[in-house]
Parts: sequence; structure tokens; C-alpha cells
Amino acid sequence: MLDLILTNNLTNSQTMLQSCAMNGSLWRAWLIASRPRTLPAALVPVLVGAALAIADGKFSPLLFIATLAVSLLLQIGANFANDVFDFMKGADVARRGPTRVTQSGLLTARQMLVSTALVFGVAALIGLYLVFSAGWLLIVVGALAILSALAYTGGPFPLGYYGLGDLFVFVFFGLVGVMGTFYIQTGEFDFVALVASLPVGLLITNILVVNNLRDIETDRAAGKHTLAVRLGERATRIQFVLFLMIAYAIPLLLWLMSTRYLLFALPWLSVLLAFRLARDVWRNTDPPTFNRLLARTAQLNLLFGILFALSLLLSKA
Repeated sequence: MLDLILTNNLTNSQTMLQSCAMNGSLWRAWLIASRPRTLPAALVPVLVGAALAIADGKFSPLLFIATLAVSLLLQIGANFANDVFDFMKGADVARRGPTRVTQSGLLTARQMLVSTALVFGVAALIGLYLVFSAGWLLIVVGALAILSALAYTGGPFPLGYYGLGDLFVFVFFGLVGVMGTFYIQTGEFDFVALVASLPVGLLITNILVVNNLRDIETDRAAGKHTLAVRLGERATRIQFVLFLMIAYAIPLLLWLMSTRYLLFALPWLSVLLAFRLARDVWRNTDPPTFNRLLARTAQLNLLFGILFALSLLLSKA
């Protein structure tokens, strides 16, 4: 079985190398490394936070664009760092997921390290505008975000290797992403923003849950003790379903907190997709199917996020 996986990975790598050579150069490899399908995870928190700010009558388009740019760059930088640090730790030898450019030889480790530094550097430069506009507190938040992204798979205590990856994603893509966007726009913290950050964080974390569920065997063999490795397959599936249930309950909670949120049910337009996804995650075990489930989880996160943001935005009336 391992021989088959390694053979398939080698074939895929050779195909990608030929594709990169035919299409020019390194840009395609960097595009692959950025993992475009994961980027909605950086978009949704900013949309939800901005929708809350608009509902409160405060919104700056320039701050929104800058916040979105920083969020996307931090996500891309984290993907770059994950790619190269997993390679350096030998965690991608029996790869089951999408192509990793360092492991497959599309880019060298040095190229990826330099690219990671450049992306985080650009994010920090744009972040200076946000600091100038919203205050010094964002220096602390931005520094923690970059350090945590690097520490996810790098450094002496890689978070993802010790079962802390889920917590990292929930905190930074949920709590920090939504509340940070709201704070940048309004200069205030708000309890509603905290509550609204919960479904965002849970659904984005579920992307990682599916990824780690698929990789339990290979991660365990590589000494990567993700939360899925620690919990086992059944408990990880329960975690996925539980996160979905809580995420869909939060809009109802907002309505119970204030009748202002009359459109609380708008995100429920996606509940059938969530039900089918939960069913398929519970039933399936083969890695190729999990790759498709991973994409569907990201799509659900984007759809729910747009509907949730729209419900908050329209609640202004």
C-alpha cells in the first residue's frame, strides 16, 4: 500500500514538474503552494466582521481592502510555511493530499523559505497602515499571527505536531479574524462580534479536521500527533459533526439575544449541504474521497460565511 502511495506521488510530482516547465516557470508552483482552495478561509472572517461593522454604521472601504489583503497574505504565508516545514520534518513522504511543492521538487526548500518571508513581510507592511488607522494593539495581534503561522509546523514546538492545530485555526481564523476586522472598522470590541466569530471559526476548523482525518495513518507514522491522531477516527468524525451543529445553532442564538437579527435563518439555506457533507465524512474512509470532501468543506464554509454576513448586514434595518 505504501509503495503504491509513493509511486502515485512520484508520478504526480513528475507530471507537475513537466506542467511547470511547459507553463513557464515558477509562478505555477507558487500558485500550487498557495493552495487557492483554502483561501476562502481568509475571506470569510473579514466578510463577517465587516458586515457587523456596517450594521453598526461604521465602515471604511480602504480598511476593508487592507484587512482582506493582510488576511489572504497571512493564509498564503502559512500555507508556504506548512509546505516547507513539513518537508524538512519528513512528514510528506507518504503524501495523500494535494501536491506539496517542496516535497515534489517543484521548488527548493530555500525558495519556499524566502517566499514565506516575503509574503509575511508584505503582510506586515500593509499591516502598518492598519496599525496607523486602528492603533498599536494590531502590532501585537499581527506579530502573534505571523509567529503562530510559522510555529504551526516550524520551530522547536510545532503546534500542528502536538494536537494544537485545531485550536490555532479556531482562534486566529474565528475569534481574531472576525473580532479583529470589527475592531479595525469601529475601534471597539463587541460581544455580538465574539458570538458571530464562533461559527466562522468552527467551520474553518472543520477544513483542518477533514484534512487530518484523511492523514491519520501517515501523520502517525511521521510522528505528527495531530488532534485527529490523538482522538482517533470515530471521535474526529464526532468532532466534525458537533462543530457543524454548533455553527448552525449560533445564528439562532443571535436572534434570541436580540430580535434585531430577524434574518438569523439565512445561513440555514446551506444546511442540506452540511447534512450531506456530515453523512459523507462519517461514512467514507478512502483518501481520494477525502480530498473531495475537503474541497466541499471549504465550499460550505464560504457559502455559510456569505449567507451569515448577509444576514448580519441586512439586520441593520
